[in-house]
Amino acid sequence: MTTFDQREQAYEAKLAHDEELKFKATVRRNKWLGFWAAEKLGKTGEAAEDYAADLIAAELEEDGADIIFQKIRADFDASGIAVSDHQIRREMEELFAKATEEIMTVAAEAKEHGHSHGH
Repeated sequence: MTTFDQREQAYEAKLAHDEELKFKATVRRNKWLGFWAAEKLGKTGEAAEDYAADLIAAELEEDGADIIFQKIRADFDASGIAVSDHQIRREMEELFAKATEEIMTVAAEAKEHGHSHGH
């Protein structure tokens, strides 16, 4: 196997890892976002959990952050919740950053404890 092949494989592995991280972070973000929106909508307990689960499912089916945004926007409008587009988007960005950080921390810790595959 040439160095180029090895490098290409390493790059693809990193890409897949990054995609996986992004995916995990998105799911976690949507869960938190769901609870944030649910709270504003006056949902608690199981209703809040269902709402968060719906957001996660919507993203998985449609594959797009805008789906999430539109769903929350529509629900806020329907319930007369005064939250601006900007506030929703900012919450989405902040929670995504937080989720990414958390997942990377977990991944780094797993590596330190020797749970990495191969090598």
